[in-house]
Amino acid sequence: MEYFVAEDSIVRKIWGKADNILFIFAGAGAEFALNKAADWLYFTGRLPADPLGRLFSTVAYSRQIIFSEREAALQSIDKITAIHKGVEASRGMQIPDWAYRDVLFLLIDLSVRSYELLERPLTDMEKAQVFAVFKRVGTRMQLHDLPASYTAYLHARNEHLQQNLVNSALTADLYKQYRKHLGPVRYQILKQAQLLVISPLVRKHLSLGRVPWLLPVLWVYKLFRLIRLEKFLRDGLLPVAYKSQIKNLDHLYIQS
Repeated sequence: MEYFVAEDSIVRKIWGKADNILFIFAGAGAEFALNKAADWLYFTGRLPADPLGRLFSTVAYSRQIIFSEREAALQSIDKITAIHKGVEASRGMQIPDWAYRDVLFLLIDLSVRSYELLERPLTDMEKAQVFAVFKRVGTRMQLHDLPASYTAYLHARNEHLQQNLVNSALTADLYKQYRKHLGPVRYQILKQAQLLVISPLVRKHLSLGRVPWLLPVLWVYKLFRLIRLEKFLRDGLLPVAYKSQIKNLDHLYIQS
């Protein structure tokens, strides 16, 4: 059986553990709130109504692609494209191509950042693997002007961050929704997780604080992993409604 992503790929290791995905999830929440195309995320009304659910759906689609057989993965990518085309038809406008690239670029960046935060530094070859997988997704979606290499991607990513981020009324509203759905304590933890994983160019647009007090907690968490108690700590920090989804993320990793 031919998979879309090779079974020994670092991408599967990154996206196969709930811990890494939670930090990808947190970082995406920050960057989505700042993107100049955030009005598209609000168009259907689903994002402000259920911001955590929408972010989880983005993660779910990504994992379907990464862990699926090649043809099934291509069908998932085509489904994503069709959904976006439907939204464009409803609004009578096209989503800017740069907005699609923004999402692709942030998934590459956060994949690397989350794994390096929780596990170890990635080699240049491993980073190139991450880029190559998501570039194939973008190519299937018929996106234009995709970088030719990981090095070229880094330059394009930096340009996108400088050009396409803005702290707007939608930013404030989305963070208001995060707080509403997470509660005050978990909301503070979310912002701390974002502080640890997001790009400095993203961080400068947000009021997340400067002292990452979550870092020593993360060290304790890594210690708990050594004695297999990390799920006890992690589950205590998650909203009840999403605990089963997080457990399923680890379950897929075990089965893969």
